[in-house]
Amino acid sequence: MHAARLDRVRAAMGEQGVDVVLLSVGPDLPWLTGYEAMPLERLTMLVVPRDAPATLVVPRLEAPRVVERADVFALRAWGETEDPVAIVAELAGRPGRAAIGDRTWARFLVDLQAALPSTTFGKAGEVTGPLRAVKDAAEIEALRRAGQAADRVAAQLQGGEIPLVGRSEAEVSADIGRRLRAEGHQRVNFAIVAAGANAASPHHEPGDRTIAVGDVVLCDFGGTMRTESGAGYCSDITRCVHLGEPPSDLAEAYAVLLEAQQAAVAAATVGTSCEAVDAAARDIISAAGYGDQFIHRTGHGIGIEEHEDPYVVSGNRTALAPGHAFSVEPGIYVEGRWGLRLEDIVVATGAGPDPLNRVDHGLVVLDR
Repeated sequence: MHAARLDRVRAAMGEQGVDVVLLSVGPDLPWLTGYEAMPLERLTMLVVPRDAPATLVVPRLEAPRVVERADVFALRAWGETEDPVAIVAELAGRPGRAAIGDRTWARFLVDLQAALPSTTFGKAGEVTGPLRAVKDAAEIEALRRAGQAADRVAAQLQGGEIPLVGRSEAEVSADIGRRLRAEGHQRVNFAIVAAGANAASPHHEPGDRTIAVGDVVLCDFGGTMRTESGAGYCSDITRCVHLGEPPSDLAEAYAVLLEAQQAAVAAATVGTSCEAVDAAARDIISAAGYGDQFIHRTGHGIGIEEHEDPYVVSGNRTALAPGHAFSVEPGIYVEGRWGLRLEDIVVATGAGPDPLNRVDHGLVVLDR
């Protein structure tokens, strides 16, 4: 699996005229090696020359964490008195063009530029991003497992198993995080809990506001589940519940939102552009008079990262391909009153859109 990905990277390097790819912290490293580097002041870097074997340069004290894959990379552990930048520069040779990991710390890039003064540096994401966006069967299965785990937590929310009334947003957020871990996630990436008017802020930070009857409660949460290969894949889901019967204007807006979300999911067929999927949701919301209250893109890609290519947004003419995985999450936000969002993860396939989240899409009414 990793060797095949490395072959794809080298083919893309040849097409783009890149002589060496240099990957430090960030998602590209575990995608290619199964190893997730700790963000340390000690340099870790995978050196991938276009025409020579790859080498993973790691601090010696980190080497025991690496599962060696001889068909993918050689391991070069460096000691405390060695210069890792010099080691990377030597392994890179004298490249005319290097592509460095998008999240590499600036201190290492500056030192590498000094060590390789004749090299032009670009972003590795331009090489790896389009490749990572198209998931293979193992990656889709990893996303499916993560999505099913998130569904189970969402079902607990909708079933009233997660108490809401009288608790703070922060307490409920922590509860959701614990349940995600109990369902198999190793890491909680976020657990937004926004009640009442706070739900009109799409990225609300859960605080000490006490949840009460009469509130809509928007819950957007996700985490990372590791796979046997070492890399972790993400979940991301949003569901809203209402405590007590919702007012008619909110219920009507949710009906529009549900129609828009389902239309966008149905539109996410192979060959359809990302912007057309966005338009499928946006047109319905705008026609109902809520266009100014839909203030963000319809979706984002997902995989090792919570947000990655492809982005489902106006202006992105990228055509969906089999294996593209992304969120579909339109929202309607009325400042000072309430906010609504509905989100599934969807995979584009030759047989049609495959939603990975199946839990109830309605505005569930709870009493506690």
